[in-house]
Amino acid sequence: MTNLDLVLLGMPGTGKGTQAKILKEKYGIPHISTGELFREAITKKTVLGVKVADFLREGKLVPDEIVNNVVLERLKENDCRKGFLLDGYPRTVEQAKALDEALSSGGKKVKVLSVQLDEEEVLRRLSGRRICEKCGKEYNIFYVRPKVSGICDACGGKLIQRDDDKNETIKKRLEVYWAQTSPLIEYYKKKGILFTVNGSGSVTEVSERLFKVIGEK
Repeated sequence: MTNLDLVLLGMPGTGKGTQAKILKEKYGIPHISTGELFREAITKKTVLGVKVADFLREGKLVPDEIVNNVVLERLKENDCRKGFLLDGYPRTVEQAKALDEALSSGGKKVKVLSVQLDEEEVLRRLSGRRICEKCGKEYNIFYVRPKVSGICDACGGKLIQRDDDKNETIKKRLEVYWAQTSPLIEYYKKKGILFTVNGSGSVTEVSERLFKVIGEK
């Protein structure tokens, strides 16, 4: 399969990151995350990296123009010739328009996969997550419980809940997601390239649904 250009959307807790890794392996296309691109640019101290670092240091959103430049430059690299999987980009309609313009010059367009899950389920997945403070192994008090409550099976370390997995923080993260993403979903829906995938069930079940949608012409 050639020119498999994908955009993956989904709320925190939908398993989007796990599915991105599976899609990358199955189709042999690079998984491009804006967060990783920013960290790489900052580490290499590129001109864009310095600008990004300044905005992040001040707690400000990185402007669309800079985000577009970072991502679109990455898409020019050789490993993207047969396709790519974008995760975390675009986040705004303006970014989506910039991506469309860049791809249209080569006669290409993306297929947008939106992994959806009830917010109640998202809250259970994220609020139930516990992480071993020693080895980093993850558990969930609703789905993947340790043998002894609060203790890691692997190393005996204490299981903790991260601040960003607490209900109040999760709700704020979801508010930000919907504020940013709702217009984007509507934009892609009107273009006829948005495909909604049910994010409930096992990892394998969700993967199979994504494979089916990707295989549709």
